[in-house]
Amino acid sequence: MDRFQAITAFAKVVESGSFVRAAERLGVSVSAVSRQVSELEAHLDARLLNRTTRRLSLTESGRVFYERCIQLLADLDEAEQSAGAGTIRPRGTLRLTCGTTFGARHLAPAIAEFIVRYPEMRFDVELSDRATDLVDEGFDAAVRIGAIGSQNLVGRKIGETQLVCCASPAYLAKHGEPKAPEDLVAHACLTYEYSALKNIWPFRDQEGRDRSVKVMGPVHANYGRFLTALAVEGAAIALEPDFLVGPEVRAGRLVPILRRFEVPPGNIYVVYPSRRNLSAKVRAFADFLSARFAVPDWALARRKLKAS
Repeated sequence: MDRFQAITAFAKVVESGSFVRAAERLGVSVSAVSRQVSELEAHLDARLLNRTTRRLSLTESGRVFYERCIQLLADLDEAEQSAGAGTIRPRGTLRLTCGTTFGARHLAPAIAEFIVRYPEMRFDVELSDRATDLVDEGFDAAVRIGAIGSQNLVGRKIGETQLVCCASPAYLAKHGEPKAPEDLVAHACLTYEYSALKNIWPFRDQEGRDRSVKVMGPVHANYGRFLTALAVEGAAIALEPDFLVGPEVRAGRLVPILRRFEVPPGNIYVVYPSRRNLSAKVRAFADFLSARFAVPDWALARRKLKAS
């Protein structure tokens, strides 16, 4: 058994989620990949993968071994680049996951610029608002807003977003404008499934006192753009990030309310599994996003809100 080839095959199976896709990426037969993984398990005397007709998943031993494998492969790749060129340039495929709205609006143009700068880079991106398991699903990194997730993950802050409490002019004309967070109890509010606080909206007054309030409303959903569209139509009040509602506020379709009260900002992170070292591609991409989002496009909406 060639242990390096077997480790590479095992890592590709985990990353791609199947023996077929791993074989396609490696340019070998499915039987060759299956044999290499089986030989690796026999060599280690440990089962690394749970195999069913529907899906593959890592065993506990497989998860620990995979963590070490991808670090080993990343270190080897960097060593080869360093020896061959004197400098380390990111290359290869970066498997990345991100929320749908932020990914489409802001991550996509960032990736487009990054691959122009580093043409040897490739991206395999999954846009999803669910909480993905980076290790179990074979992701190199995630872009997350608010909570990092598992304690086994490391998060590097690359930016910030501000939640904006807002409603349409039509809603405010019909129902009046809340003057304090407690007034929201008498209003229809839109709640978001993946919010850490669910239907608790966090506010602080100018003295720093907590003015959080429990809200209720006609719609609860797992998609921020959907809730924003409902707010524009006058269905209810929304509490959404400025990178999402900024265009609607600038166009006058939504009006910020309760501006005398502070809503804690949400940090934006690049998140990756806890390892001794980062691969060149993840490190370079995190550095790039940190510089790009230092003064992001959506900050215009934030400055406008503070000035008003």
